Parts: sequence; structure tokens; C-alpha cells
Amino acid sequence: MTLIEIFTEYVLNKKSLKDYVEVRKTIPTRGEFNDETLCEAEECLQRLKKEDPEVYDEMYKTLDEYFARDTGHMVEYPINFVKEILKIYQCDIPAQKICDQYKRGLDHHCQDS
Repeated sequence: MTLIEIFTEYVLNKKSLKDYVEVRKTIPTRGEFNDETLCEAEECLQRLKKEDPEVYDEMYKTLDEYFARDTGHMVEYPINFVKEILKIYQCDIPAQKICDQYKRGLDHHCQDS
């Protein structure tokens, strides 16, 4: 498996990104995020799951829909998902607002860019 395939598996299956950090250390390829950012993303996911489980579930449902519609850029889907999760807490944007924006991307003609 390639690094992006492993990353995708971790994101889609709600596996710990902190565990992914350890796994990727054994693969001599650079990833999109550094270790610190991935650990922060995992903390954000766990915080969102605890504080707003409905938005947490909706974000994953939307990610699943991006994959189901597959417009040919599957590599971007888990990366964009993590970026959206980070926005909630790094930029202090309400989780529901991020979720709504993320869902609206499904209807955009360039949804994967």
C-alpha cells in the first residue's frame, strides 16, 4: 500500500491519526501533513466527537459521499477532510458552519479542487 492509501484507510475507518503517525514512520515517503498537525487533527476529531457528535457523523457521511461520487481525485478527499476538521478549532469556526460548507462542496462543479 502507498502512504496515501494507508492515510485514506485511517481517515475513512475512523482510526487514530496518532497511530497513523507511527505507521508512516516506517515508510520512506513524505505525507501532506507533519506529525504535529496529524496529532492535532486527531485531538480535534475526538473533541468534535465528544462536543458535537451529530456534526462529527455528518462530516464522515459527507466524506463518504465524496468517495461515492468519485470525480477522479480520491487522493484529495481525506486530505481536505482533515483540513476542514482543523479549521473548526484552529480558526475557531463553528463546527456546523464548517460542516455545511463541506457539504456544499459536493454540489460545486469543481468539488474536488
